[in-house]
Amino acid sequence: MTGFAIFLMVAAMVITLGIVFAGVISMARGGEFNQKWANKLMRARVVMQLFALVMFVFAVYLLRNGG
Repeated sequence: MTGFAIFLMVAAMVITLGIVFAGVISMARGGEFNQKWANKLMRARVVMQLFALVMFVFAVYLLRNGG
């Protein structure tokens, strides 16, 4: 179970990083895509960061209690 929680945590971190890069590239280019998607991308980033943090706390909890 600990391995699965760690996998989900790492996956959430990678997805968050991808969303951040997409948002930064979108803002740097500007234009219609940025106007339509910038806010949605940053909201998705916040949600994924929350999920990654929850998975981190869950993995630490499992590691401390013997998994």
